[in-house]
Amino acid sequence: MKAFGIILIVVGIFMLIYRGFSVQTEKKVIDIGPVEVNKKENKWIGWPVYAGGLAIVAGVLIVVGQSKKK
Repeated sequence: MKAFGIILIVVGIFMLIYRGFSVQTEKKVIDIGPVEVNKKENKWIGWPVYAGGLAIVAGVLIVVGQSKKK
């Protein structure tokens, strides 16, 4: 369980540093027989800042809780 808490802390720090990422998708615009026109779009996938903070707090609580049980 302590390892899960450490992973949550690392993921939370990553979420605070990187606010999201961009993904390139391809969308069909026209498809008429052998003729095909595609459009490339960039989509932003992001998460709120507080989500990273909550992950860090949860990870710290798990690590501290595990340390006090021993």
